[in-house]
Amino acid sequence: MRSAGALAERAPRPPRLLLPDAPALVAEQGRAALLTPDGEFLWLSGAELLGRDETPPMLVHAPATARRLGLSSIPGAHDLLELFAFCRPAQPCAPTPRGLAMALGIEPPKDIEALAALLPELATAMLRELARRRAEPINRDAASLAARMAEAADWPWAASVLAALGQDDVSPATHGLKPWRRLVDWEDTAPPPPAASFGVEPREARQRLAEMLGEGAEQRPQQADYASAAAAAFAPREAPGAPRMVLAEAGTGTGKTLGYIAPASLWAERNGAPVWISTFTRNLQRQIDQELVRLYPDPDERRRKVAIRKGRENYLCLLNLEEAVGSAGLGGQTVPLALVARWVLATRDGDLMGGDFPGWLGELFGQQAVSSLADRRGECIHSACPHYKTCFVEHSIRRARGATIVIANHALVMVQAAFGGGENGRPLRLVFDEGHHLFDAADSAFSAALTGGETAELRRWLLGAEGGRSRARGLRRRLEDIMGGKPDIMTPLEAALQAARALPPGGWYARLGEAEGDNPAEGFLRTVRLQVLARTADADAGYASECDLHPVQPELPPAAELFERALARLEAPLKTLRDRLTAMLEDEGEELDAGARIRMEAACRSLERRALAPLAAWGAMLRRVQESTPEPGRRPDFVDWLTLERRDGRDIDAGMHRHYLDPTIPFATTVAAAAHGLLVTSATLRDEGGDSEDAEAAWRGAEARTGASHLPLPALRAAMASPFDYAASTRAFVVSDIRQGDVGQLAGAMRALFLASGGGALGLFTAIRRLRETHARIAPALEAAGIPLYAQHVDAMDNASLVDVFRAEEDACLLGTDAMRDGVDVPGRSLRLLVFDRVPWPRPTILHRERRTHLSEGRAKDYDDAIARHRLRQAFGRLIRRADDKGVFVILDPRTPTRLLAGLPAGVEVRRLPLVEVVRSVGEFLQRPAG
Repeated sequence: MRSAGALAERAPRPPRLLLPDAPALVAEQGRAALLTPDGEFLWLSGAELLGRDETPPMLVHAPATARRLGLSSIPGAHDLLELFAFCRPAQPCAPTPRGLAMALGIEPPKDIEALAALLPELATAMLRELARRRAEPINRDAASLAARMAEAADWPWAASVLAALGQDDVSPATHGLKPWRRLVDWEDTAPPPPAASFGVEPREARQRLAEMLGEGAEQRPQQADYASAAAAAFAPREAPGAPRMVLAEAGTGTGKTLGYIAPASLWAERNGAPVWISTFTRNLQRQIDQELVRLYPDPDERRRKVAIRKGRENYLCLLNLEEAVGSAGLGGQTVPLALVARWVLATRDGDLMGGDFPGWLGELFGQQAVSSLADRRGECIHSACPHYKTCFVEHSIRRARGATIVIANHALVMVQAAFGGGENGRPLRLVFDEGHHLFDAADSAFSAALTGGETAELRRWLLGAEGGRSRARGLRRRLEDIMGGKPDIMTPLEAALQAARALPPGGWYARLGEAEGDNPAEGFLRTVRLQVLARTADADAGYASECDLHPVQPELPPAAELFERALARLEAPLKTLRDRLTAMLEDEGEELDAGARIRMEAACRSLERRALAPLAAWGAMLRRVQESTPEPGRRPDFVDWLTLERRDGRDIDAGMHRHYLDPTIPFATTVAAAAHGLLVTSATLRDEGGDSEDAEAAWRGAEARTGASHLPLPALRAAMASPFDYAASTRAFVVSDIRQGDVGQLAGAMRALFLASGGGALGLFTAIRRLRETHARIAPALEAAGIPLYAQHVDAMDNASLVDVFRAEEDACLLGTDAMRDGVDVPGRSLRLLVFDRVPWPRPTILHRERRTHLSEGRAKDYDDAIARHRLRQAFGRLIRRADDKGVFVILDPRTPTRLLAGLPAGVEVRRLPLVEVVRSVGEFLQRPAG
């Protein structure tokens, strides 16, 4: 990286540069370094900062800065992240002073005072870059937009931006807030021809891999072997319902992404159909997209041949943006909407969640400012929308049709398969990366929840907004241009809308504790609440509770019967409506224009997905409530239970839940059996290290968790060991003298370990409460040592932003829960120590109890062990991502069974030592130069 001074010397100066006359502020826990415009350094508390009568400070991430100083806000702050979002829309940046410097190509200093002194230089660098690019198309409306931001919201950076653009006297205008006018329309193409069925030979996969790696690339035999094995998933299918399935475990460092891209890209090019690559985390979607640069180095070609598909709720809705811009007054929303408008012109695909959208914008202005712009489920009006031809979702659907590789996620793939394939049809070839999550993804996709929240959401979808600020139009408004006053459509529609009033109306959650009422949905929810309160030991604890459905309280079956009848009265006219719309498509299809036909097809799909499918599931669940208690010992197909959700001691929801006992059964029948070939891959497919050393048993377990055991053809098995020398590059410890339940000892241990490593530590917790208490206890000491501490459920950042910060700041520490265990990919020294607060046993829920009983083959303890062992193994894999990485793995739980540690990589010796010896060992190992 260049130094800050070098950047300033080489950058051409704009005609005029205007920086705000503001002090620069960088905060640590409880205090901040302030550089005044006169060059004086001050150390201030939060109260002292607010007491200063001067221009609000220049800083990075105002909400996070305020939280570190114990303040609710820092009014009027010149937030450099806002300037970055304006000058560099759709470009990545970790939302800290060091992260911002790195995004601008400047080496950040470690000293906090030097970092504060750097902030004006960062602002200067961004403004000079904007001045150099002022003639580019993306900046055509930038000046008038900045003037509008100044007029409506007194944006503190407006004068600086206008000076950099050389347009100090430009008039404010709103056209910059309307980026949809400058977006490119998508164009439909002819339906693709049927895919061919030619396979990929192992030697061809190896050759394609070598081409992607290029001459002189590091030789990794495991990667080539992996590509050969993966090729078997692309062999021709020989019988319907019998896909070619490959289970491939590839240790960290194997290079499995390029290993499966090699045969996948060959098959797609040869057969004229895309291969869908599905992941569990958004982070891996981004990584795969980046890896595809090896295959398609030209950005334009990559955009044509690689598509990223997510659910609609992930994308910006242009109609929502237009309505937000047109709302009266705008006021405080002008700045976030303007920055979103800048992003719209630069984004690759309009993805608000995990794409190129800066997630920290929601943190700066409130998550509602961003979430309200997403495509809320059920509100899309498809071709009736004025932005239909530029819609980001429709663009992604059409790119996927002509792509070679489609990068999706497990949830979308499963939901679309359950409804016949979705807009892009059923994929013929699927790669499930992060395959160890298939069980959980299927569990979520094929479950049902009959709760107040879900039923109220269906009412909103059917009836539209009944007060409030929602733009939900309701079913009548969405169908009105299709109906044309036709009685055969109007009659069932009106009957359905009338029946929908049996669903919970607004404010239903405040009435959960009332004794009576005539709404059948609310009556059912009230009786559910009473049974949960009667059956749980912690009913008065103020937290979420659950209980078994059977044996039912006497009041519950009658309430379920009334509610079931009400839902049947709703379901019948909706079925009639769907059938008549389908008939219209068949009978009048040739007479309908393209827009009307698309709207009608979308209406039929929406009726099925949003109403009829849940109504059918809810009816079955309510009938189960009315049945007799099941026979003891009989293996059920489903697990049913009741819940009461609470927040801060208040009831917020209640209902009944249904999950498949074995969710890989619907996965196998609806997703896998319909495909011609599947590759399921992960670094941790098998449970190695259990009581049994039988490799066959480990593979059978993997087949059970991925649905392979429910398919007619046996899966091909392949395993490639990691090339890393874990014995040399890692150390593992169990601390033997921490008293469980003592948060003070836990926090003291983490503090000592984090200081010994000099930062670069990830602390994983099994309870949010312990995480928060530990953070409060250790943050001051770490900050005093120059080690920034960030925490999930504490910092004003989402998980993706926290991981970006952790990756960017080599000596930072991060505290998190389960999401951090699987969602962190941080190579290098930024992650060199991983600490578990205790053994990550599975939560003792009703669902887990039933699976433990019925899926463990009589070995319930082994079932729990396998889950905990897998979590430890998965977390350990976060430590070493490159050959030159070093890392230490620590569990602060003396009760950790030795059998759980047998699943760690070969060569890793786990030592049980007192804390003082572990701390010394951590310091010695991590501070010793590699090699």
